Amino acid sequence: MSKTLLVKNKDGKDLGDYDIPENLLEYDKGDHAVHEVVVAYQAHQRAGTASTLSKSKVAGSGKKPWKQKGLGRARAGYKQSPIWRGGAVAHGPHPRSYKKKISKKIAKLAFRRAFSEKVQQNEVILIEDLNLESPKTKELNKIYRNLGIERGCLMVVDEVSQNLFLSSRNIQNIELISADLLNTYKLLLYKSVVVTKAAMNVLEKRLSKESD
Repeated sequence: MSKTLLVKNKDGKDLGDYDIPENLLEYDKGDHAVHEVVVAYQAHQRAGTASTLSKSKVAGSGKKPWKQKGLGRARAGYKQSPIWRGGAVAHGPHPRSYKKKISKKIAKLAFRRAFSEKVQQNEVILIEDLNLESPKTKELNKIYRNLGIERGCLMVVDEVSQNLFLSSRNIQNIELISADLLNTYKLLLYKSVVVTKAAMNVLEKRLSKESD
């Protein structure tokens, strides 16, 4: 069974229905795939640049600070010891990659599942277009209010125009993204997702199983 969305214009008025074919949506599986993809995405954001000095990298000679016996003090072998001030760090972090490998099949399933959930929860708003004649934040803010969005949204377009980019950058909690760059994490990050008809055509190609 296909899912029907209302197509709205910039004034928030209904223009008609838009049917998303059933074969593009996934409701029965993919929850674990979504989890894997989100964890991998967040791991990929980690810099992995934390670095500490091991005892081999701390400057200094290998000379004993004092002789082994006869002074009544604890034995000490070298000044680079982690228990000394200015010494090494025991088991400290070193630069590494936190990347996790995700297969294309899992990534595709996660994307289909996340988008389907948004559609099922009526959190996808389909708009005719978001073309602006000039870069005006006030005009985009008006469209935002006309669509009845209360707290932030993700705006998905087929191509990010300069006017739209300049108009959106000063509006809090609005993110602009092209349909070919949309991912599972971004879909889950925002409650409302505004999609233009042109962007929906791109998304349908990405959601199609035949594009695997």
